[in-house]
Formats: sequence, structure tokens, C-alpha cells
Amino acid sequence: MFLSSRGYRNQACAMAKLMLLLVVFIVFTAVFVERILVFRQKLFADRHLPPKRLPNCELIPGIDNGAEDIEILPNGLAFISSGLKYPGLKVFEPHKGGQILLMNLKSESPRPVELKIEGGFDLDSFNPHGISIYMENSDSIYLFVVNHPEGNSAVEIFKFFQDEKYLLYLRTVTNQLLSSVNDILAVGPEHFYATNDRYFRSETVSIYLEVFWGFSWTNVVYYSPKKVKEVASGFYSANGINMSPDGKFIYVADILDHSIQVFQKMSNMNLTPVKALKFETILDNISVDRKTGDLWLGCHPNAAKLISYDPKDPPGSEILLVKDILSDKPKIITVYVDDGTIIQGSSVAVYFERHLIVGTVFQKALYCHMP
Repeated sequence: MFLSSRGYRNQACAMAKLMLLLVVFIVFTAVFVERILVFRQKLFADRHLPPKRLPNCELIPGIDNGAEDIEILPNGLAFISSGLKYPGLKVFEPHKGGQILLMNLKSESPRPVELKIEGGFDLDSFNPHGISIYMENSDSIYLFVVNHPEGNSAVEIFKFFQDEKYLLYLRTVTNQLLSSVNDILAVGPEHFYATNDRYFRSETVSIYLEVFWGFSWTNVVYYSPKKVKEVASGFYSANGINMSPDGKFIYVADILDHSIQVFQKMSNMNLTPVKALKFETILDNISVDRKTGDLWLGCHPNAAKLISYDPKDPPGSEILLVKDILSDKPKIITVYVDDGTIIQGSSVAVYFERHLIVGTVFQKALYCHMP
């Protein structure tokens, strides 16, 4: 039986469509594999570092549910945010609520105690993340806390009473521009900069579109009671934020770009790009030594282990010190590295009078007497 010319044309058309689908499938598969490789590179999934530990270090008793961020007053009182429950990350004590801990670094044997919060604050939904301090004087100290009640984003503002050692809840700040806040930098009693680490609220959509496909859609927002505005954008995932001691420069960690972006703070509170400093690790929070201007960084040497937690091969910790970041030749020093045997998932490191405190996203905290 012979095919008509129309039959030949139909068969050829069907074959062409099949070939087109095959080409599309091959191209899509190639692109997908390439994105997997890039994604693993961004997480440093194959990175392994030998331990570099410090003498005179001990785990801080009473911290077993994370110390995601730490801020220190000039008198040595340290605020610690503990109990973060973040989508996709390990939680060792899921039924324990969030806490703000206080530790006096000038005492002979510093031990954290939970700060009482008064003023009608909803402790049941407290899920603290980044924190920041604003001081007008010794009697006017404000603590800003990023909170994720029921998966949402808010900024809680408290006033700290030193003598009585408690926090008074003042107000909750929410805004459509504060969509996925990670860290915060207080610059007034009701004024702050905040980093958004995701563009989409949905964790699944965010990971697939932003992280996997490499979209740089996150930003930094400035908030005041009179005006809220985006002041910097183009980050893959904006994370830690802090300020130089003179208040002229703002530092922002972009964790998936492996960089610290340096901005000049303008009189209208906008941020003007100055430079970017690249790293070979995953950056988290930034602490600034108010005397020297040095930056202390809590880092994740292999973020893939942080996401897919395996107790037999836990995420490690890495602490870096950056000196002279505003110069032409900043110096990056590796201070501490652990393979997860002692401390897992370091998110912050703060230095105070030869004492170094290392906090983690969901595990413990380390206290070291520096030589």
C-alpha cells in the first residue's frame, strides 16, 4: 500500500514535531543539569576544611537551641536571639519557644539568662532572627528583633531596662516591603535598615525560582515611621547587615554571591555602592568592632550540609576576621574552623575585650578567651 502525498506530508510533520520535542527536552535537561552544578557551587557543596580551633574555648551552658545573632553593649552585656525556626533548616527543640538571652561578658563565669519581656508581647509566636541595638544614652537602650510569627516577617521594638534586666515591648512594625526580613540595623528609636533574603514568601517558589535559577531579586529596605523605601537591590540573598563605627558606611552580606557589599550612607538614608569584597565561603551575620572597625563574620563553609542536615556529617563552622575593609587591600583572616564536631552552623561571631562568642543558627554557642 502506498502513501499519498498528503500522507507523506503528515508523517514528515509528525517527525518534525517529534524531533523538536526531543531537541527541547535535550536543551532543558542540559540547562537543568548546568543549574544543579551552579547551585552546588554556590553552596560550596564539595568544600571541606581542616579544623582550625582556638585554645581556651568552651560551649556556653544553657544554649542548645541556637544563638542566631548576638549584640553587645559597651558595658559587656550581650543580647542573644535563640530558638529560630526557619523553613528548611534543622530544629533541635521544635516545641521550645523563642528567647532573648542576656549574658554579662565581664563576669568571671558568664552564663546566659532569659530576659523577661513585659508589655503584653505575644511570646507564644515569638520566633527571633536578627537583632540590633540602638542607644541614645545609658538610660535609653532599644533592642530591635526580627520576628517570624507563623512564618510572617515583623520587626519588634523593645526598650531595655538595665537595672531590672527586662525588656518592655513597645511596638510591632510590619510593611509590605518587609516581606522576608533576615537581619536588621537600628539607626534610631524607630528607624532601621532591614535585609530581605527572599523575594517570594513561598519557600518552595523562592528556592526554585530565586536560588536554583539564580535570580538576584532581594534587597535592603529603610524604615521610618514617615517613609519606607528600598535603598539597595540586586542581591541573590541579602543577609547580615551592619555599619562602620563612624556611621558613614553600611555593610551587607550577600550569601549566594559570597560577598560583602559596601555602601555609603547618604543624608537621605539612601545607600550608594562603593565596593564589593569576595569570599570563598557562605557569609551570614556581620559584627563590627566599634574600636577598630574590624568585621567579624559567622560563616558556613559548606551550606549544603546546613540545608540537608545529617548528624553523621554535620555542617561545620567558620569564623573570619576582615581588617581594613575600606582600604584597597583588605586583609581576610581565618580565625576558627570546626568540622561540626564541636559547633555546627556558625551564624555570628562577636569580639569583646579579648573574648570571642560564636553563635549558631540552631545548635550551641562557643565562648573563647582570645590570646
